[in-house]
Amino acid sequence: QVQVVESGGGLVQAGGSLRLSCTASGLTFGAHTMGWFRQVPGKEREGVSCISVSGGSRYYADSVKGRFTISRDNAKNMLYQQMNSLKPEDTAMYYCAADNAYYRGAYYCLHASDYNYWGQGTQVTVSS
Repeated sequence: QVQVVESGGGLVQAGGSLRLSCTASGLTFGAHTMGWFRQVPGKEREGVSCISVSGGSRYYADSVKGRFTISRDNAKNMLYQQMNSLKPEDTAMYYCAADNAYYRGAYYCLHASDYNYWGQGTQVTVSS
């Protein structure tokens, strides 16, 4: 059984930083493209960042470029997202996900439809 678990969310003031972590079990972590998504009530889930199997390719939503950094440690089955210069509009539930392929080459991976395995989410709230 695949389990994806996020942690690291919380309340932070605008301009502050948070680091999200995600662990996945029950799958071959290093074989899956991984991504971070976020969602606010009433809106569609938005791709924030994603990283290829090897970690050599990374994609970011325009709204977070230069502020967020995604990374992975395949030996530890861990995914991270460092979030700096946070803004109130970054407030959302953040989800970690593993894609539905196996050792797929690098591709534009910010579409939620490419992902099969999802965590329950961790809330990030940025106060102004």
